Amino acid sequence: MTRWLMKSEPESYGWADLVRDGATEWDGVRNNAARLHLKAMKPGDEAFFYHSMSDKAVVGIMRVTRGAEPDPKAPEWVRVRVEPVRPLARPVTLAEIKAEPALAKMELIRQSRLSVAPVRDDEWAKVLEMAG
Repeated sequence: MTRWLMKSEPESYGWADLVRDGATEWDGVRNNAARLHLKAMKPGDEAFFYHSMSDKAVVGIMRVTRGAEPDPKAPEWVRVRVEPVRPLARPVTLAEIKAEPALAKMELIRQSRLSVAPVRDDEWAKVLEMAG
């Protein structure tokens, strides 16, 4: 299983929206690197749900339930289907992640503008540890 981090502005679509809906199409990604990551996703992969802009924190875990397919709104781009798994015990902020030496190479820090990025196993474990 591969693990990911996927960003969304909570004002547009946040963790509470995903929980309410039970699942959603993760679409609207318009970045070539992020598109390649979406194409690499497989059912069963897990992803951190990251609130960008205002909160700047990892708030939950989602599961990919369907791999990439063309986005009907823009067929040259792709979307995946995700469902909520669970919220983190407490959000882990970007400031906390940046302050943690074990996460210095995390894509969230290295390529901060990327909306979909892989997460290494050790990074996944560290964020979960930080969340409690």
